[in-house]
Amino acid sequence: MTRYSVSHITTLKYAQPVSMAQFNVRLRPAAWTGQTVSGYRLSLDPQPAQVAQGRGGYHVNEARFALRAPTQQVQIESRFTVEVEPLPFFVEGAGGPGLADLRERAMRKPDLSDLAPASYIFASPIAQPEPAIAAWAGSFLDETMPVMEAGRALMSAIHDEFAFDADATETDTPPAEVFRRRRGVCQDFSHVMIIAARAHGIPAAYVSGYLRTLPPPGRERLVGTDAMHAWVNLWCGEELGWIGFDPTNDTLADTDHIFLGMGRDYADVAPLDGTFRGAAEQAMFFSVDVAPLD
Repeated sequence: MTRYSVSHITTLKYAQPVSMAQFNVRLRPAAWTGQTVSGYRLSLDPQPAQVAQGRGGYHVNEARFALRAPTQQVQIESRFTVEVEPLPFFVEGAGGPGLADLRERAMRKPDLSDLAPASYIFASPIAQPEPAIAAWAGSFLDETMPVMEAGRALMSAIHDEFAFDADATETDTPPAEVFRRRRGVCQDFSHVMIIAARAHGIPAAYVSGYLRTLPPPGRERLVGTDAMHAWVNLWCGEELGWIGFDPTNDTLADTDHIFLGMGRDYADVAPLDGTFRGAAEQAMFFSVDVAPLD
């Protein structure tokens, strides 16, 4: 088991005071197998009159608050401690059902909960069907392939063919454009993998979370320089359930990955969104620190 202390500070600055600002914050980890969270604290400045804690539309926690008075800066700080258990030993060698069988199982399950596979089979606002992505994935997937093998094949293909480039895309760059350029970041790679998986009948979800980063040899670990991370959950049948595949790093999600929430795509689990009254320009700054405690 690995223990972490996680701190995530977001600062919003407006060019001039804005009013009636409303926010949705998705930074409290949702319940997840193998992960135990304690001591969660959400601090807000200015402090709103009320914070409504609840669930988002999918498997994600959401806090909602509004600032009625004019404000020019908002700071949101999320802190918690988490224990992450290793993947069960049998997952590494598991195969799971073939893709044709998996698709039938997912469609037959009488379940529309936030973790039901049927919620993650069809298109979503960002992860729209793309014939080019489907055809590319079809070149190395087939109907009889076990789902774990298919997931590894997709994950490795993206890792091998796509270059990590933080300057290549914006938050709203369409997955089709990412696929054409073969460049992007974890969010982009996850959307491409989701579209490819769904095109071949694999229920696929977007996961928002954190990744432990290690400093170069001989260098001290820096504080506040980590970032949020994204990967893909594939439903691998009733026996295996949801398994995380990280195409950015070509690895299964394990003790280096901290789960926050999952949805159909980034829009369902974005760490922060909202509205305000006014025409002021907005700038966002963040500091994330994932510190191992052992």
